[in-house]
Amino acid sequence: MMKYKGYRAAVTYDEESGVLQGEVQDTRDVIVFEATSVEQLRTEFRVSVDDYLAVCAERGRSPDRPYSGKIPLRISSHVHREAAFAASEQGKSLNSWVAEVVETAANDYNKSQRYVPDL
Repeated sequence: MMKYKGYRAAVTYDEESGVLQGEVQDTRDVIVFEATSVEQLRTEFRVSVDDYLAVCAERGRSPDRPYSGKIPLRISSHVHREAAFAASEQGKSLNSWVAEVVETAANDYNKSQRYVPDL
């Protein structure tokens, strides 16, 4: 995993062409790059992110930022107890249970809204 300015990229290698291909992760926008050496790949990753940020600035648009996956959460003690009980009943940690419930709710909402990310 490569990191630059808070963005992370996954890299694959195409053996047939001898090309390293990178794609920035955890954003709705597509940011890809490629190279034939590791050093060139690092450079192309940085150039791609910098270009993306520059294009967003030119268009007056906020760039899509990756999310950390951490959500500070405040709930009532009653809801906390009920959630802990539900997680325990399903043999899950409270964290994994909450993550599953939030994922299901987000997916259901996005389907009902016919959610289409900004491109």
